[in-house]
Amino acid sequence: MNTTYLKYVIEIEKRRSITHAAEKLFMAQPNLSKVIKEFEETLGFTIFERGPKGTVPTPEGAQLIKYAKEVLAQIEKIEQIRLDDFKDVQRFNVAIPRGSYISYAVVKLIEELDLNKSIRVNIQETNSMQAITNVAEGLFNLGVIRYDMAHENYFRDYLKNKKVIFEPIWEFKHLVTLAKDSPLHDKEELELSDLDDFVEISHGDNFVPYLKQMSNQEHSCSKQIFVYERQTQFAIMSHVPKTYIWGSAIPKELLDLYNLEQKPCKGIRKKYRDGFIYREGYNLTNLDQRFMVKLEEVKNEVSQRIEKY
Repeated sequence: MNTTYLKYVIEIEKRRSITHAAEKLFMAQPNLSKVIKEFEETLGFTIFERGPKGTVPTPEGAQLIKYAKEVLAQIEKIEQIRLDDFKDVQRFNVAIPRGSYISYAVVKLIEELDLNKSIRVNIQETNSMQAITNVAEGLFNLGVIRYDMAHENYFRDYLKNKKVIFEPIWEFKHLVTLAKDSPLHDKEELELSDLDDFVEISHGDNFVPYLKQMSNQEHSCSKQIFVYERQTQFAIMSHVPKTYIWGSAIPKELLDLYNLEQKPCKGIRKKYRDGFIYREGYNLTNLDQRFMVKLEEVKNEVSQRIEKY
């Protein structure tokens, strides 16, 4: 049985008029009359009859309306249980690039979650194009993207076409990350030529359609290892001293954990921009906003550390 029909008969009984009930239900009166007639045929008895006091229920109709109110009241209680459960669940999902300061902000947010409540957190590390697609299609509510500022017009047009909002976080130049026990440890600032005998680690899916012919490398390198998640890159650099990766500033706690360090490199011209993305019309949740604040805090922390560069 369609519970909408029950709502209709309750409204008619309340208004004592099909016309007035139709107005309240934002329906055309003939349509409501037709629905009630079909409902009566299905039930096998008349629900309403016209009298001096307007449209009133028959004895069978009065009993139906009594049960209808009880049924809808129970349904409302069930719905409230679902809403209360949803309200108490700490939900957060985000698609992010493989930037350590960004994932560090996610960790800081998770540290503050109430462990006495349900938690539903979904984190995806991916490239910027996939993050935009995931947010635009509603698979993720919030994202962070990174792009070469030489491609800014392309990305801004693409975001606009996908109806995705962009809020800049900051812009920066890449640093070189390598092991503290690498042969370059004693150099304060590197030259590009210092990296000629090293192996470059890079993320294998960081390409942009139509722009992929343009090199994403800071300089030409004949020895490369492609990875698709950060744990592997850190493990390689920790155990193979003559490896390195280009990237944004990394929190000191993570550098110390993996015995790594970061250095500036002369001759670097490319600048990158990170920014938040979310769908047009999407209302940021409390956890979304808290994550954005955390990310700003971590960004400020790492940017102060690299100002000397």
